[in-house]
Amino acid sequence: MRALLTGASSFSGCWFATKLHAAQFSIVTPLRGALSAYTGVRAERVNKLGEVAEIVANCPFGGACFLNLIENNNFDVLCHHAARVGDYRSLNFDVPGALAENTCNFQAILERMLGKGLKAVIYTGTIFEANEGAGNAPMRAFSPYGLSKGLTAQVMHYWCTHYEVPFGKFVISNPFGPLEEARFCAYLMRMWQTGQVAEVRTPTYLRDNIHVDLLALAYADFVKRTVEQGRSAHFGPMGYVETQGAFSERYAQAMRPRLGLDCKLKLLQQTDFSEPLVRINSHAIDIRALAWSESGAWDGIADYYSR
Repeated sequence: MRALLTGASSFSGCWFATKLHAAQFSIVTPLRGALSAYTGVRAERVNKLGEVAEIVANCPFGGACFLNLIENNNFDVLCHHAARVGDYRSLNFDVPGALAENTCNFQAILERMLGKGLKAVIYTGTIFEANEGAGNAPMRAFSPYGLSKGLTAQVMHYWCTHYEVPFGKFVISNPFGPLEEARFCAYLMRMWQTGQVAEVRTPTYLRDNIHVDLLALAYADFVKRTVEQGRSAHFGPMGYVETQGAFSERYAQAMRPRLGLDCKLKLLQQTDFSEPLVRINSHAIDIRALAWSESGAWDGIADYYSR
């Protein structure tokens, strides 16, 4: 099968491309910017992409280059993972601007791709959206960014329903692993590798952290099944469902024997409750069917940070 995957320079997007390739997909990945514009860990991911996909640079979603790309190629599935992110925690996040960017020319895209064999659209949602997964009421969006993602899903679902295209929504929670940005787990590793104690400021939040390679395996399987079955679907795979304090302890226990570090933690008294207390995905993954190794995933993280 031939897939058009947007947003592949992102952390989860890069892993999605890798696992789609392993599942025998032929992948084209349009990138928003020039190759020279990607630096640091994002450049690492783009280099990795080049091993598994055809990269088309300077090709933002819905733009002239993108429309030309779909006009001159046939794709079985559109995997729309790209989204405006920016400072996703900011209350000043531009919701209308993000919605316009995320859905740019989507109706025209569907019409053109349908004429060339499109079988399904897969959209990557997030647990940050309203009414996704499970949690304490009200099931509001975490932030304006979460609001923009939910609105994007509604727009895409509307047009897919109108044109009778199967619409698959794959909801991600909190992936972690090699090639991620300087987020929580990267912070833990930075502190431990410099002999410091890592502080956990929100140990009470109940969250859903998932190994990115397991997430990507589930994604590739979801894409394949949605295309083959020809019907809309929704899947939010669960990882480790536990408090952030418990997850931090789990992470430390996995890294201590692998890296020979103390991996010391200090769970602080949580004072910030600006986010929902509980928000998790609610669909179990058949790990055996995906042939995933938990110990192998931890080994991969340790190897990555060792380098």
